[in-house]
Amino acid sequence: MLEHKRSAPDGDDGEQATLDLLASGKLEIEGRLVDASNATLYCTIDVSGRGRNGQVACVYKPIAGERPLWDFPTGTLAGREVAAYVISRAAGWDVVPPTVMRDGPFGPGMCQLWIDHDTDVDLIALSRRTDHAGLRDMAVFDAVVNNADRKIGHLLPVTDGHLYGCDHGVCFAEDYKLRTVLWQWRGKTLPRRSLEALRRLNAQLNEDGLEAELSSLLTASEISATRIRVETLLKHRVHPFPPSDWPAIPWPPV
Repeated sequence: MLEHKRSAPDGDDGEQATLDLLASGKLEIEGRLVDASNATLYCTIDVSGRGRNGQVACVYKPIAGERPLWDFPTGTLAGREVAAYVISRAAGWDVVPPTVMRDGPFGPGMCQLWIDHDTDVDLIALSRRTDHAGLRDMAVFDAVVNNADRKIGHLLPVTDGHLYGCDHGVCFAEDYKLRTVLWQWRGKTLPRRSLEALRRLNAQLNEDGLEAELSSLLTASEISATRIRVETLLKHRVHPFPPSDWPAIPWPPV
């Protein structure tokens, strides 16, 4: 059975416990997600004897299984996935499930808590909504991390109404590469909650702790570009427009 339906238990202590479990628990490979372009393994971690019962499910993406891309350095996708979680957590968006870098059966890679999404939700209809605060948070998050591949199938709504996203390996490019299905707010004024999250993130990006955490996952120039994107969003206070020299929507969009 899966112990988690959404994410870590409530509170910082619960989330840290989940991160520790993902980082040190023994991974048992149960299968492979065959639709993924990179090696994506569905795993479980036995939590017996840790004050809990049953298993925790997770996704393990070994660096050795990454498919080379022309526009991202080889072997960096796992680190970008972890960096996306770090940014989401620092801003308070909570749009990326707990994610760590760890060693595993096929070498180092990223390990992310599995999210059982609500299969009753129509993802296509969800992706078009303009009144969903969590979806709008995700659009702002994508602008910050410069997500080059926000597909409809990467949306993970859960039964309590919260929204997660997955597959953030092609983020944090220095050049503007935003490709997403969430363009419904382009040019619209950012809501107050987004500005508050961006201010939190900006403050932490200018402190040594967050920069040090990101420095093991991204290059110094990629961190600097992230900081500039945050500052630009705070300066203009609007959702970005699609790029003029880059496909605005990923293919396939689902």
